[in-house]
Amino acid sequence: MFTSVKAFEGQQYSTLKRQCLQSGLLFEDPRFPAIDDSLFYQGNRIGRVVWKRPRELCEDPHLFVDGISAHDLHQGQLGNCWFVAACSSLASRESLWQKVIPDWKEQEWDTEKPESYAGIFHFRFWRFGEWVDVVIDDRLPTVDNQLVYCHSNDSNEFWSALVEKAYAKVYGCYEALDGGNTADALVDFTGGVSEPVDLLEGQMATDEVARNQLFERVLKVHNRDGLISCSIRATTIEDMEARLDCGLVKGHAYAVTDVRKVRLGHGLLAFFKSEKLQMIRMRNPWGEKEWSGPWSDSSEEWNKVSKSEREKLGVTVQDDGEFWMTFDDFCQYFTDLIMCRLINTSYLSIHKTWEEEVMRGSWVHRQDPLRNRSGGCINHKATFLQNPQYVFDVKKLEDEVLICLQQKEKRATPKEGKGENLAIGFDIHRVELNRKYRMHSAQQKVAGSIYINSRCVFLRKELKEGRYVIIPTTFDPGQQGDFLLRVFTDVPSDCKLMTQFLIQDW
Repeated sequence: MFTSVKAFEGQQYSTLKRQCLQSGLLFEDPRFPAIDDSLFYQGNRIGRVVWKRPRELCEDPHLFVDGISAHDLHQGQLGNCWFVAACSSLASRESLWQKVIPDWKEQEWDTEKPESYAGIFHFRFWRFGEWVDVVIDDRLPTVDNQLVYCHSNDSNEFWSALVEKAYAKVYGCYEALDGGNTADALVDFTGGVSEPVDLLEGQMATDEVARNQLFERVLKVHNRDGLISCSIRATTIEDMEARLDCGLVKGHAYAVTDVRKVRLGHGLLAFFKSEKLQMIRMRNPWGEKEWSGPWSDSSEEWNKVSKSEREKLGVTVQDDGEFWMTFDDFCQYFTDLIMCRLINTSYLSIHKTWEEEVMRGSWVHRQDPLRNRSGGCINHKATFLQNPQYVFDVKKLEDEVLICLQQKEKRATPKEGKGENLAIGFDIHRVELNRKYRMHSAQQKVAGSIYINSRCVFLRKELKEGRYVIIPTTFDPGQQGDFLLRVFTDVPSDCKLMTQFLIQDW
């Protein structure tokens, strides 16, 4: 896991705070100033914005009021439910949010020492293989004295608004967060690995065996402190944020806040009864608009569960955006699921640990075929094997291997508008046990990822003992960019870049 922390844009939090305290002036961030350019790509879209510090919005501001909770967050005037849903998941894991919000007690307002406040905060995100420490001032955009973007239930709680501002700074402006991928935010908060699951492709709504297997995987990720999100795919612009008759919203990211096997019945009957219901709890980042079907907050199905079991589950009858549903219903209505596994963190020591290999590389286009490293996908047979090649070993009879290919994101380009990611993917080929030269002819392909223009492409695959080569590529030849390749196995795989050529074969 990545332990060192890099100062974002060279701004050192402790140095800047000390300078502010010595001068008696509140911090004003020159790298993310209180102007419209920090809000929009191309001009103001919401009217006159006034930037205000928390003390100008309430008398007694705090980072947290009564701790941190998924219920603290409400999405504002920005299409970033993907980010807010990830924050909701983050809020449920103390060990995780303390990584994103470091030394939070020191950052909290101290009512007994108001002179110790300098209007400066810092937060940490995992970006392209390293943790970065992002400094911001506490000036927040408001309209009519109300926060424009993410805010809390409590008017004097500001952790969510400040985390959102730091995230917007990383991406260049707030508008850069309009539309995104929850999987990316989950990785940015944890340094973990996100696995997307297409519930339609797996026919989970009709295949009971596959559905039960998926539930066990989801339960395992949840119990190992992983973060989970889900959504219902919108196929048209008109479908975006359209509410279904059952209360669910299309094109909208939900945070999964609990996964349980719920015991049915009352008293001793429930104790000795083996029947358990597969249940999942979600939260709408809007803080309202819930599922209205079976097992919704006030439905009669809850009479099948004892009062103590309901209390254990935290069932409440209020429109707070959080609700339970059976996993069967979940698979019938939802189309996409994201599971973010945490990798080898100290607080996961009681769980399975992974051996991680991290490779940094680049797709570089050159005319010389021996030096070209941008050959495109396997469809381009003449150039495919000119791509970077990485060899690794599976040393067990069979091993579950996780592979994640991440490209350097092009979202943070406010001057040019949103950049377009490359369509990327990779193939895995089985090779001879003694292979040390780059592949010069096609070998046995055993697996391959999809090709998509997302930031990350993921594959989970059972591989038999042997030697393998991963070939990460762009879909089209000649495209250039940097990438990060992460390989996870049970035992060290000795993954490394292959650089040697068997010259006579070229």
